[in-house]
Amino acid sequence: MTDTEGAQTIWEAFCGELTQEPTDDMKEALVTAIKELVSQLQYDNCDWQAPDDWKIMDVEQVMLVVNQLEAL
Repeated sequence: MTDTEGAQTIWEAFCGELTQEPTDDMKEALVTAIKELVSQLQYDNCDWQAPDDWKIMDVEQVMLVVNQLEAL
């Protein structure tokens, strides 16, 4: 799967949960939320021993935030 295909799959999953037609504002909100998730997790939960400039996040930490969001 290419990066573009992955992005399209995420967008389609998001749109599949909507009760109205998606808008550019909704896309921007999704992008902002993902950026915030990465921002919150990148310093506390990254493997800083990863090679070169890689930053590896613990998917369990991502899913913890997802579950907390669902519970709101």
